[in-house]
Amino acid sequence: MRRLHPRRLCLVVAFVFLVVNILGSITFAAEPKRSAAQLDTTAESAILMDANGTVLYEKDSHKRLPPASVTKAMTLLLAVEAVEQGKVKLTDTVTTSEGAWKQGGSQIWLEPGESMTMHEMLIALAVVSANDAAFSVMEHIYGNEQAAVDAMNKRAQALGLNDTHFANVNGLPISDHYMSAYDTALIVKEAVRHPLYMELCSIKEYWLRGGKNWLVNTNKLLWWYKGADGLKTGWTEEAKYCFAGTAKRDGLRLISVVFATPEPRSHLRESMKLLDWGFANFSAIPIVEAGAVVERLKVNKGTEKEVQLVASEDLNLLIAKGQGKNLQKKIVAEPTVSAPIQQGQKYGELIVLKDGKELGKVDLIAEKTVEKAGFFKIFQDMIANLFNISN
Repeated sequence: MRRLHPRRLCLVVAFVFLVVNILGSITFAAEPKRSAAQLDTTAESAILMDANGTVLYEKDSHKRLPPASVTKAMTLLLAVEAVEQGKVKLTDTVTTSEGAWKQGGSQIWLEPGESMTMHEMLIALAVVSANDAAFSVMEHIYGNEQAAVDAMNKRAQALGLNDTHFANVNGLPISDHYMSAYDTALIVKEAVRHPLYMELCSIKEYWLRGGKNWLVNTNKLLWWYKGADGLKTGWTEEAKYCFAGTAKRDGLRLISVVFATPEPRSHLRESMKLLDWGFANFSAIPIVEAGAVVERLKVNKGTEKEVQLVASEDLNLLIAKGQGKNLQKKIVAEPTVSAPIQQGQKYGELIVLKDGKELGKVDLIAEKTVEKAGFFKIFQDMIANLFNISN
């Protein structure tokens, strides 16, 4: 057998080494990403959910725990809804009471009798989690803290929160006050539907009192994480570090909630870990936008012969990456409807299926109102239909 020259032998060894490294790289890249079972967090309780409520990961997500200032995710929701419903205005003057002044903890140091606009109070609540501002806002809307707490618990019931009970408006330590990660994610799911809410909690910094006080958002993901636009941090010795966060990339919105992480900033780190896993493994498939025309229905005895059905809201499906093929759309609606037709009323559904399994659906609503026609219009349509049949 012919022996290789030492120089050629070195070349062969180097070539083999290169091939092994390339093949090793290919094998590593082809390995599937971590499954949810492999995902770990130091949080005592955690959840990752999409904006439709699909749970992607959870760890003791229904455990009742002290939420600290994550409480204010609900406080802010009720305040924003009060503005939207016209109960209060952003230009309202909100005056600080003795009760607000005594709150302690995170605050903007409001003095008894000091006044700010509702908008400024909401910014202080959302950006620096000010307990005095939260108390002032809820007192202004509901008259007193107990009425505000009752409203928060009533709203919790309406949202289907089974592991949440509020005893104050800001999350300062108190008995019989708890939330779960899962319930908190449902609050965030509702919050992201309100533009004013997201506008407030995405403010990075703000100058208060005519530029005398600089507020910097406690949610550092607004700087650190691509697509992050909310939502609420929290800390007390009892609750440890808590965070309810959300981020949106390429049409996919994810919600990450962690409770009771052990050390400073660990709540932000653990949230980013969950979000990273979610964005790496899932994507959003846009199906239809809110207001898009999906179907036309014939109208009997109406001032118009047909009505357009539009999607009531955006429909984006959460799909594991690489699994977005072979989707089918099915429209479920009556072929004809009788007038009167009310704008915004549901008349059908758009359902998306894959291999016969329903993945998502959206209500189809009337684009406009169609009044019931008078006798002569109905008679005229009947005659026209007769002629069409005979032809």
